[in-house]
Amino acid sequence: MKRATSVVGDLAGLPDHNYGPTSLGWWGVIGFMLIEAMGFVLAIGTYYYLVPYERSWPPTAPVPPLPWATAFLVVGVLSELPNAWVNRMARQQRLAAVQWGLTLMSVLGLVMLVLRGFELVAMNARWDQNAYGSIVWALLLLHTMHISTDVFDSIVLAVLVWTKKVDGRKFSDVSDNALYWHFIVWSWLVLYLVIYWTPRWL
Repeated sequence: MKRATSVVGDLAGLPDHNYGPTSLGWWGVIGFMLIEAMGFVLAIGTYYYLVPYERSWPPTAPVPPLPWATAFLVVGVLSELPNAWVNRMARQQRLAAVQWGLTLMSVLGLVMLVLRGFELVAMNARWDQNAYGSIVWALLLLHTMHISTDVFDSIVLAVLVWTKKVDGRKFSDVSDNALYWHFIVWSWLVLYLVIYWTPRWL
């Protein structure tokens, strides 16, 4: 009987990082976004489930004010320009550009968190006032949790690229972080339409 032979390959020459769908980290971020998106879908479904049970929407409150939420949206959309740029610089492994790009993204993220704080203060209903207030605050706090996570990640990456030796894997991390920022910005556009324009359209 012929014995089976085993084939042993030397993988030492393979890169220890990559970008996009060929990166394990990229798929991790995609999975993370899908889980969070499902959370938003369920919460938005709850929001619209409540609408027919009220005579007016929102009940016992004026429509939610637009200024702070709109400012948050504008800053978020504009932040996509430096975000796309730092992603491109990371893929080209241009350290100085990545250092300044991550610093800028960290500052923009902090600005957006401040705007979110003003938005919450100006909200038209308390979280415990009624079902409307509860679901609106749930949507806002879900998104705030996600943006806080990404801002923290951006700050940590910025500190690391300024203070530590940066290898290809760290550039790949920067690229994955930029991917998650897309989710932060464009998920807010959906929530902005749900929270602020649904009461104005009904």
